[in-house]
Amino acid sequence: MPIIERTITVQWRHQVHFTEGVFGADNMVLLSVLCPDEPGSKARRAKVLVVVDEALAQAEAGLISRISAYFSIHADRLELVCPPVTLIGGEAVKNAYFRVSEIHALIDRYHIDRHNYVVVVGGGALLDMVGLAAATAHRGVRLIRVPTTTLAQDDSGVGVKNGINAFGKKNFIGTFAPPFAVINDFSLLATLSPRDKRAGFVEAVKVACIRDAAFFDWIEQHAAELAAFAPEPTQRLIHRSAELHLNHIATGGDPFEMGSARPLDFGHWAAHKLEQLSEYRLRHGEAVAIGIALDVTYARLRGMLSAASAGRILELLERLGFELFASELLHTDEQGQLLVVAGLEEFREHLGGELTITLLREIGEGVEVHEMDAVIVARAIDTLRAAHAGRISSLRATA
Repeated sequence: MPIIERTITVQWRHQVHFTEGVFGADNMVLLSVLCPDEPGSKARRAKVLVVVDEALAQAEAGLISRISAYFSIHADRLELVCPPVTLIGGEAVKNAYFRVSEIHALIDRYHIDRHNYVVVVGGGALLDMVGLAAATAHRGVRLIRVPTTTLAQDDSGVGVKNGINAFGKKNFIGTFAPPFAVINDFSLLATLSPRDKRAGFVEAVKVACIRDAAFFDWIEQHAAELAAFAPEPTQRLIHRSAELHLNHIATGGDPFEMGSARPLDFGHWAAHKLEQLSEYRLRHGEAVAIGIALDVTYARLRGMLSAASAGRILELLERLGFELFASELLHTDEQGQLLVVAGLEEFREHLGGELTITLLREIGEGVEVHEMDAVIVARAIDTLRAAHAGRISSLRATA
């Protein structure tokens, strides 16, 4: 029998705005996104559901009232369908599907259709969960992300993925659905703890390692200022990291990861497993730093990456404040096999096809490999363990 076959090409506009005080009365960024002036189109009043990270609402005194006031000021163009909804953030929000159903119920109750909006204000985990709900209600309602962590502003919040955890696996349930827009408000980073401010730096190091040696040099030169969270270098790092991530999504040829390669997940195969093994004591950025250290050490032991380049990467991560070893790297199963190595098969299964891991040939030059030698992985772990133990001993000796 004959077949009918066509190639379908779909274009997406992916916009990331940078601002401060997004909910300030005189800040027009959000209004311009929600109510774009389109020649020949009829002006309409946008209906908006706003979801806010509970911890952020508590830390940012007056945030909820500022959001409500913003919509009141622009009531001729915007309709806030109910007071901003606060939900728990962090990885816990991704560990149960009922949270997605809660957002579905609100979208249904307030009649948010595909030409209206869900605005989510929070860290990457909340963005992931609400994004999944928005992508699956009415087969997709418009989502505006307002990331409030460095990690979400320079990496996860500007991407095209949404998801929650299931069956003990990271992001097992999810979608690829670009947001309608992303608004990075630098002022919303002010209340972050040092631990959370630091978290996004590792994703900038990651993308510099695989895409931009000059950016890596810049991070090295400004490492002390970044470690002190100086505003101007931090904002420049976020902007460039977000740009590199968007460049890959737009021009990499596989924005929805239909193949088996995922270069932007350099260092992540081990990181995802470490988060699970630590019962999320390790936060994503911390786990990625260890994952990068493991893959950099592995590449050096394999003779792929020079000792000098490996040393620069490991030193930079430490200068930014990251630990490069966690006890979870040593956890074994009943047969004595390292549990973290099981993350390789879970990573392959998540992508489909053959195992594809991004390693480094040089700073700024990633290379794909399709197998990882478990013996060398174990040697890399032992190398990181010994270096960590040596530093602890040195600190004790000088205490």
